[in-house]
Amino acid sequence: MSSDIAARLGDIVQAYQASVDDYDRELARLMGVNETDLRCLEILIGSKEAGPSELATQLGLTSGSVTTMLDRLAKLDYVSRHPHPTDRRKTLVRITQRALTRAHELMGPFLDDSRRVLDRFTPQQLELVAEFLDVNRSVQNDHVQRLRTIPEESARAR
Repeated sequence: MSSDIAARLGDIVQAYQASVDDYDRELARLMGVNETDLRCLEILIGSKEAGPSELATQLGLTSGSVTTMLDRLAKLDYVSRHPHPTDRRKTLVRITQRALTRAHELMGPFLDDSRRVLDRFTPQQLELVAEFLDVNRSVQNDHVQRLRTIPEESARAR
C-alpha cells in the first residue's frame, strides 16, 4: 500500500472519529448525561437489555461505577431495573421509552441525512467500506483492551 494513501486514510479516519466524538458530546449535553452514560444508553438501544456486569465490561467500569451511573440514568427515567427472569440474584437494565423517544428526536434528522451517504455508493462499494470499518473496529477494540490493562499514570506515581 502506498504511504500516501495510508496517510490520507489515517487523516480521514482521525477526522471522522473527531466528528463522531463531537456529535456524541452534543447528544450527551442535550440528553443531560455524560459521555459514558450516553455510551451505556447506546448499548441498551442496541441490545434492549443488559446486566450491570455486562455493562461494566463493555464500558470498562467497576461495578460501583456502573451502579452510580445506573442510579443517575434511572433518576432521569432513561433506564429501569428489572429482576432477571431465571436468576433472582441478578438484575437486568432496560432503556425506557422516554430515553428512546428523546434519542430518536435528536438523532432522527442525522439518520435521515445518512441516506444521502448510502445513495452515493454502490452496494459493492458499501460492502468494502463496511469490511474496512469492521476490521478497523476490531483492531481498535484490541487496543482498548490493551490500554485497560495499563495502570493509570497517577497510580504508578504513588
